[in-house]
Amino acid sequence: MPDELNKDAMKTPATSEKPKATEQPPVAMTTLNIPLVNEVQLTAATGGAELSCYRCTVPFGVVVLIAGIVVTAVAYSFNSHGSTISYFGLVLLSAGLVLLASSAVCWRVRLERKKERRRESQTALVTNRRSIFT
Repeated sequence: MPDELNKDAMKTPATSEKPKATEQPPVAMTTLNIPLVNEVQLTAATGGAELSCYRCTVPFGVVVLIAGIVVTAVAYSFNSHGSTISYFGLVLLSAGLVLLASSAVCWRVRLERKKERRRESQTALVTNRRSIFT
């Protein structure tokens, strides 16, 4: 009798409530229209902040660099060389340095563009001035 109970427990029920492999539930498709934004609209929406990348990346770079120093110091204080936390600290350190370096590069490029615009405007003024007097 106990063998019969075990055999009944091992059988699958005749009616299964699972959907068959050939039946698939209907897929709901949703479309989303994303409007295109031009540069003028972006400048109006952000107040011109999209052209000041170096101003944004400096604070983030400093915070990430400090976090990387702290995490790396904690990891190496516990002699956990090669652990996940030490790798995470090194990644944070390198990300902070990359952010600071990129902000310095952006700042230098912007400074050079400013100088070039000044040179162009001075050249135009001098040329205009000479044409007035001749």
